[in-house]
Amino acid sequence: MSDRRSEESSGDEPSSSSISDEVWEQFLQDTERDIRKSAPKEPSARAREVTERLKGRKGEPEGWRTGPAWQETNGRAARRRRTWAVIGVPLAIAVAVVAMRPSVIPGDPFGSSSGSSSGTDTTTARLPDEITTPTAPPSAVAPGTPTLAHPFAGSPALRWADGAAGIVLPKATALGAIPEDRVELALRQTRKLLVDANLNPGVIAGGNPAAALSVLDPKQPEVLDNLRTSLRSPGKAHNPLFLFSRFDPKDVKQAGKVVKVRGRITFAKGKYQGVAVHADYTFVYPVVRAGAATDGSAEVARTIVRRVIDVELPDPTRYQVTAGRLTLLRYDEDAGNSVCGIDDGYLHPQFPSRATTATATPTGPPVDPYDRSRDIGKEEACGKVSRT
Repeated sequence: MSDRRSEESSGDEPSSSSISDEVWEQFLQDTERDIRKSAPKEPSARAREVTERLKGRKGEPEGWRTGPAWQETNGRAARRRRTWAVIGVPLAIAVAVVAMRPSVIPGDPFGSSSGSSSGTDTTTARLPDEITTPTAPPSAVAPGTPTLAHPFAGSPALRWADGAAGIVLPKATALGAIPEDRVELALRQTRKLLVDANLNPGVIAGGNPAAALSVLDPKQPEVLDNLRTSLRSPGKAHNPLFLFSRFDPKDVKQAGKVVKVRGRITFAKGKYQGVAVHADYTFVYPVVRAGAATDGSAEVARTIVRRVIDVELPDPTRYQVTAGRLTLLRYDEDAGNSVCGIDDGYLHPQFPSRATTATATPTGPPVDPYDRSRDIGKEEACGKVSRT
């Protein structure tokens, strides 16, 4: 299924300060440039879509997410998007904080990377790292039934990297006046967020993603409060699955220790004069029912989660931010094989032998959850997936 989430969050009120002639001159130049950039022009189809959606919203944002949301089921995918504003207020000049818009966030404006070995299926050579946006879904693979010994049998993920080894950072380089060590810090903090949120066995089993939360800026309005609320009291309005991969330990457990990973992470100079990092990764989780036999006869299912995240390490000399902490700007999530219509904060894989408990009817043509060439975040439906 595909369930789109696009929202905005404004920053704090601007603070006032005395302004030097040099800073004021820079402000006037920046303002003139921004006015030129905002001159009327024919909007794109995506811009018109966003405009129409925002026209329909009244009052304050409804919080962590708005509108209907589903997770996915056996051949169903869930998609949701959230967009945040940088919390920071310019320190040198008293101007309104710019609100983030979905249209200003690049889909993948940067470069690439990824990589590692193949878990329990060691006889299959690992794919080279993904260095560009794929142009097609993975090819069909030989049929196979997943087992405890071979949980990725019959899956394109068989040749993907294992766990954190699949999140390979590009070489940090200076971005103009932004030094190399600051770029490296932004990359390392983003990797820490991804690893803890998606690969930490404790988090996967429903635990608290403390390390992931620790890299996010507490000064960014609403972000940490909403995330902690979603973890403490998950529901339709506050769902931790937006950012974290979690399974109910009373329902399922991991089949083995390996999660397959494929994607890339890139960087560029950001909107807030800092280091903008773009991450696009797919995680494949093989699971069995809680209490399943360990003799190899347990039925194995796979849930596939793709996450696209944009964060920035803003310039602390121009914005009121916490040193070394990331500002979360946007994320998309697309989950394959998790029952629709359950809002308890957990992914619920569908096993072939178990009847579906979905509360939303799948619609639309099947999609391939392994297809990293497709955009995510457009549809709002509980849809079908072509394979798991």
